[in-house]
Amino acid sequence: MKGRWTTRPASGSSSASAPESLWRDRRFVRFWCGQSVSQFGDRISELALPLMAVGALHASANQVALLTALVWTPNLLGLFLGAWVDHRPAKRRLMLLADAIRAAVLLSLPIAYALDTVTLGQLYTVAVLTGTAAVVFNTAYSSFFAHLVPPESYVEANSKLSASRSVSFIAGPAVGGALVQALTAPVAVIADALSFVTSAILVGRTRVDEPAVPTTPSGPSLPRRAREGLTFVIHEPVMRAGLLCATTVNFFTFLSGTGLLVLFADRVLQLSPGAIGLAFGVGATGGLLGAVASPVIARRIGIGRSIVAGAVLFPAPFALIAAATGPAWTRLGTLGAAEFLSAFGVMLFDVNLNSLQASVVPDGLRSRVAGAYSTVNYGVRPLGALIGGELATLAGLRVTLTVAAVGGAMSAMWLLASPIPGVRELGRAPVESRQE
Repeated sequence: MKGRWTTRPASGSSSASAPESLWRDRRFVRFWCGQSVSQFGDRISELALPLMAVGALHASANQVALLTALVWTPNLLGLFLGAWVDHRPAKRRLMLLADAIRAAVLLSLPIAYALDTVTLGQLYTVAVLTGTAAVVFNTAYSSFFAHLVPPESYVEANSKLSASRSVSFIAGPAVGGALVQALTAPVAVIADALSFVTSAILVGRTRVDEPAVPTTPSGPSLPRRAREGLTFVIHEPVMRAGLLCATTVNFFTFLSGTGLLVLFADRVLQLSPGAIGLAFGVGATGGLLGAVASPVIARRIGIGRSIVAGAVLFPAPFALIAAATGPAWTRLGTLGAAEFLSAFGVMLFDVNLNSLQASVVPDGLRSRVAGAYSTVNYGVRPLGALIGGELATLAGLRVTLTVAAVGGAMSAMWLLASPIPGVRELGRAPVESRQE
């Protein structure tokens, strides 16, 4: 199974007309607002749940690490969850259900805390259930998004959604920290639960014309549907190259995940916690700028070349961090600049790659392809983190950061051997796949 991919003429061509601004699309704006609120809620829980484990339950470092890992674990089932979602006729209802489940599960924590019955086991269960609901939401989202906006607006839509995510990383931790300090971690989790309620309400009011799904009982089995999604990813040139590149860059960047970066900044660069937080804050602004600038850069140099540039710019700045030396202001400036460039690069990569991939996946495969993609792409992250810890122990933090930068930048080689660099613009309609 191979997909046909096409490109449109350059933007200066007389045959190309600018798509209508999404600011005028009430459905998209409504959905965008819901996702923006949900992103801010996520930032609060990312801070509140570990603090609840540490403060209220006196969890050890390994127990906190397990809590984090359990949130990612359901992605390993994405291949089968995506196949299941693809066979459901109403993707929007699944998104509503996923939001409702996450809200209810999170609300169980402050209730249990008030009754003095909260346990680590409950926290672990919440992590698994919210993670599973997130996979269901995201696999259904791929189909929903493709029909929410026209194909020529995919880049603009992804840019706006990614910009909201970047803003949440800038302001979210500060808001979350203030809520935790003022209300305690269990009570602060209520804010995230309410954000999912808000998302459910706005998604529920955002109707799209979803394609019909065959519901015959004699249809393909779940394993076969899952295999079809994975087969499409493997054989479609754009999807295959994108997955290989994304998986490679994620593996190497997770060698030096946030924990090791903080450790390096603290012990090697000898920066204060406040200075480290400042550098990470500067980095988050790079993500916001990257999300906003991605459509402009794509129009200037093409979507394909933007993806290649982002694949290199995302990991390469880790080498700057590894080489940081000199007085404190130089070390701080290097860390902040590297974080800024890396965050800019990841948005340039994500916005354009997500938009291109949305244009090459046929409707009947969107959710199972998203599930197969996340299983591989997200599944490699814990592996990268574990190997990164071992490498840092054996060879040191500077070596680990350098390996992350060089190995991650080499992920662009997968793209250079594919049709992606030659893609200038998205077509007017989703690309259909065909059997060969």
